[in-house]
Amino acid sequence: MQSISLHPSLLHVQRVERVCTKRCVALAAAFLAASCAGTQLSRSERSTSLIADWPHYGGDPGGTRFSPLTQIDKGNVVRLEIAWEYHTGDVSEGANGRPWSAFEATPIVVDGAMYVSTPFSRVIALDPETGAEKWKFDPGVDVHVPRPLGLVNRGVSLWTDSTKAADGDCRRRVFVGTIDARLFALDAATGRPCPDFGEGGRIDLTRGVARIGDRAEYAETSAPAIVEDLVIVGSSIADNVRFDSPSGVVRAFDARTGALRWNWDPIPHALGSTGAANAWATISVDAERGLVFVPTGSASPDNYGGTRAGDNAWANSVVALAARTGERVWGIQLVHHDLWDYDTASQPIVATMRRESVDVPVVIQGNKTGSIFVLNRENGVPLFAIQERAVPTSDVSGEKSSPTQPFPLVPSALVPQRLVADDAWGPTEKDRNACRTRIANLRSDGIFTPPSVRGSLVFPGNLGGLNWSGGAFDPDRQIFVASVNNVAAEVHLIPRDRYAVVESAARASDLGGEISPQYGTPYGVSRRVLASPSGLPCNPPPWGSLVAVDLAQGTIRWSVPLGTTADVRPDIKPPVEGTPNLGGPIITAAGLVFIASALDDYLRAFDVDTGAELWKGRLPAGGQAAPMTYRSRRDGRQFVVIAAGGHGSLGTRLGDSLVAFALPQHGNHRNSVVRTSSSGETDEP
Repeated sequence: MQSISLHPSLLHVQRVERVCTKRCVALAAAFLAASCAGTQLSRSERSTSLIADWPHYGGDPGGTRFSPLTQIDKGNVVRLEIAWEYHTGDVSEGANGRPWSAFEATPIVVDGAMYVSTPFSRVIALDPETGAEKWKFDPGVDVHVPRPLGLVNRGVSLWTDSTKAADGDCRRRVFVGTIDARLFALDAATGRPCPDFGEGGRIDLTRGVARIGDRAEYAETSAPAIVEDLVIVGSSIADNVRFDSPSGVVRAFDARTGALRWNWDPIPHALGSTGAANAWATISVDAERGLVFVPTGSASPDNYGGTRAGDNAWANSVVALAARTGERVWGIQLVHHDLWDYDTASQPIVATMRRESVDVPVVIQGNKTGSIFVLNRENGVPLFAIQERAVPTSDVSGEKSSPTQPFPLVPSALVPQRLVADDAWGPTEKDRNACRTRIANLRSDGIFTPPSVRGSLVFPGNLGGLNWSGGAFDPDRQIFVASVNNVAAEVHLIPRDRYAVVESAARASDLGGEISPQYGTPYGVSRRVLASPSGLPCNPPPWGSLVAVDLAQGTIRWSVPLGTTADVRPDIKPPVEGTPNLGGPIITAAGLVFIASALDDYLRAFDVDTGAELWKGRLPAGGQAAPMTYRSRRDGRQFVVIAAGGHGSLGTRLGDSLVAFALPQHGNHRNSVVRTSSSGETDEP
């Protein structure tokens, strides 16, 4: 489960089949490649008149988040302005027992139409040039039902039925998974459910899944994967409530009929009723090789593994499945016997690298630990050596932690992985002293320090490292760019006979954080950001960064703080640079990285070569989503679009805006911006 809670004052495989990991050999190389959305283009072939859609959540089926567009470049990006703004009407502040909302969606654009999902799992089609509404679909989610995952939806997917006539009903279908675990197929032209799919255009995804109790603990939050005539889904699970959480099964359905074609369960039957290990991040596709790449999270529960002995493969892994059958082709486990909620939370990036003039198909996979794994796409063999190192062992009765964990030697981790008392930070001496004491009183033996009854310092915390925000890959420069978090957590295991008292006291306090029962085990758990009395993290900033990795060299090219505390903590002066973030970057062929993500309300553009910030545009709410870019007409403008609706759990400003930026048209001025809403009303200030 992705659970985030900052202090309230800060808010407002098997080891590559075991054998491979132990004998990996570093494959040093200088890499050059070009690939984008299935089309290879040299830089000289790209022009400012190029048309380029954004047909998938990650830009292409493999999630590179790279666009060949160059109309907006390093010289003119400072002239970007808001071209249009659309209001969905879907926002929840979490009042009166209603879940909070998080507008995390990235729209897709195909053939002159934009499709976007809202936190309420509604789907809206827009004109990508103007933001005018074409249609909207409401699945009827009950937004008043308490949901531990909040109200979240990251996007939709598109599929074309080549057997139907061009003007046939439901020839092109929009697929969306909802927060109440239904999968809908919609006619892309009208938004009406396709009657030949499932039951009246929908499938109940809770059917056939083991151990679902309360339906609210099982959901869909990410865009489905599409390959050939299959639509493939994972799930989001509240996985820290009990040891026997729902199954994390991954399933493929017939895109025409909704019939189940295959399923794959990451947890073997030998572990009995242990659940989760679910794929809640976006699944990637290599259609040419007939592979899908599945990132999996932790087995249940997150912070105690006494009921799930062993490494718990294929939890915390990236696994390649045969697209037609669901059979496992290869897998590598990035964290053994997870006790830290170190999910593989980001979409695998399917890329091409060049080694000694030979193209090497790879998967780039990040993890909450802050480590990056670069793997051969066909067999999972690491391109850079991975070393199994001894790590701290658990002192908790009934727990048998893994004695080793995998560490990629290249590139180095993108975040610090150790925090000691002398590192304590705070805006005042009082804060620093309090943090030193807190750190000294916790078990802190570096990364993979197991949770304990005494209390353990987990660094990085369960926010990451790399979270679902993930990264982007520039095939020309062979540069991987990712947003990362750098915040410590303190985790306390709570003996069962004390849990009720501790839970009651925690809920009555204003200390923030999360407390979970982990039913079926001897311990509940509490975890929260390690913070000073001021509410700011105890570890030195930046608490969030944008990092570029030169994969040709296996080195970090640059790392810069991302965002400031100015919006969420105006009392801190000067503002701290580098905040926790969720959302992720995109890259364009013009050498620009676009990203919002941070706790302040800006979309920013960075120079991919140097990390210099070139521009920032004010957003009406928090931008906790990945942006996207497109150009749908040769004589038209390149747009950069982002969902700006904030994130209830992170505490950014809430809203309901989809905002499009572009270079100004001749004679156009900012005060002529058109704003539309889901009600159809138009406002021209």
